[in-house]
Amino acid sequence: MKISSFDIIERKNFSLLTDQNQKGYLAEDEKDNLMDKAEIETQKALLERPSFSIRARLSLGFLLFFILSFGVTVAALVIISEIENKLKFMEAVSTYTFEIQQARRFEKNFFLYRTNLDDALTNAHQAEKILLANRDKIKAVVGEKNFATMLAHVKRYQELLAGLPTYQKTRMNPGQISIEAIEAELRTHGAEMVSVAQKLVDNERQSVDRMLSISKRVPLIFLIFLLFLIVYMVNFLARQMLGPLTRLMAATQRIAGGDFTPIRPARRYRDEFTNLTLALNRMIHELQHRQEILIQSHKLQAVGTLTAGVAHELNNPINNIMLTANMLLEDYKNLDDNERLEMINDLVNQAERSKNIVTNLLDFARESELKSELLSIEKLVNETIQLISNQLKLSKVKLAVEIPPHLPSVYGDAQQLTQVLLNIILNAIDAMPQGGNLRITAQLAKERDFIEIQVTDTGVGIPEHFLPHIFDPFFSRKPSGKKGTGLGLSVSLGIIRKHGGDIRVKSNVGTGTTFTIVLPTAQIPADIPSA
Repeated sequence: MKISSFDIIERKNFSLLTDQNQKGYLAEDEKDNLMDKAEIETQKALLERPSFSIRARLSLGFLLFFILSFGVTVAALVIISEIENKLKFMEAVSTYTFEIQQARRFEKNFFLYRTNLDDALTNAHQAEKILLANRDKIKAVVGEKNFATMLAHVKRYQELLAGLPTYQKTRMNPGQISIEAIEAELRTHGAEMVSVAQKLVDNERQSVDRMLSISKRVPLIFLIFLLFLIVYMVNFLARQMLGPLTRLMAATQRIAGGDFTPIRPARRYRDEFTNLTLALNRMIHELQHRQEILIQSHKLQAVGTLTAGVAHELNNPINNIMLTANMLLEDYKNLDDNERLEMINDLVNQAERSKNIVTNLLDFARESELKSELLSIEKLVNETIQLISNQLKLSKVKLAVEIPPHLPSVYGDAQQLTQVLLNIILNAIDAMPQGGNLRITAQLAKERDFIEIQVTDTGVGIPEHFLPHIFDPFFSRKPSGKKGTGLGLSVSLGIIRKHGGDIRVKSNVGTGTTFTIVLPTAQIPADIPSA
């Protein structure tokens, strides 16, 4: 089996690619080991912190709130109970005062009309009963000594009332106390009892007023404290829940941007968010690992596509060159000069075709430097049209150009942008083999500070399932070996993206296709000629 030089080159390239891939895999393995070590250290740092869960913190906070509420409730109940006892005491003292006042009224009736003495004694006995029934409460208010004085007044008052009939019968005997002296003593004791009772009532009323005032302040103080507690709880929840959530949301945005750095611990305690962070770190590791596998897979796929495309595109001209050269070698003596010249021209054409394929491939692969200058869209389009004016006439394509004056200029490489326009316009002409209409327009884009150039044809159109692949290298719907290599649109898209723009396409089968070139405008006012 005969092996061509092209096969040998391909095998060498494949061997070199295999070695590079093996080195790449070794480097990836080392990188994975480093990432695993970093992940283990991060996870360990997250788990080493003392555990204090959010549930425990919330439970502790609500427990303190319950204890506070319980204390306020108990204090309120105590105050209410004290007020209730004082009100009962005031009622008893008021009753005691009423009995003393009734006894004194009946006492006056006795001295005036000699009646109601028994009634006075009854009221005095009732007052003594009330005094004895509330002994402890009265002692707590006035003290032991004052209570003894009050009781002595009542007893003496009763003795004087009970002895009035006897004093009345013996008032004329010498050496006996006069009725006037007894009356004066009764008044003294009665007034003292009423005065003490009134003081008791006044003191208790003041005490009740103070306790009522305190009972009014307690709910207000509790509400103020409750307000501060609510503010603290809101801040606590914001710090303990919204803070970590915000941090984790920022981490997810960072991950979405391609930064796979593990999330480090930021707080002293470990809680439920720690488990979420551990899961996110594991997800980050898996995402990074799978992204690296995907990138490597895409690299291999791109290399395979590129290799297959190069092999396919170069195989046809090289085969033609080999066949023509073998025929020329074998039949050289039997061929006349015209046939020899025709075969040599065929060799030159096929070699030129191979050269064009390699040139297009280099244009696609290399990063050429942009030579930016201020460019007018109208001038750029017109210069491109001049290059293909003859081809437009031969293809029976009618051209319409609509570019408004005073459009903003763009910064770019004139040669490369011309190449893009040329590729797209030539594709449009090829899409109209029987002739048609070609329309080129330019206008401000919907995006701010961008301009768009639209190239619309009335050709055969592109099926919808082909649209996602038209910018892929070596993708072409043209017949094999005819017109182009499938690199034109790929090269064009690369040039436009290096200029900060994009190429978009819309197409309907049988109706036509529109290519839209979007470029950023130069950030200076357009030149407006003076009138």
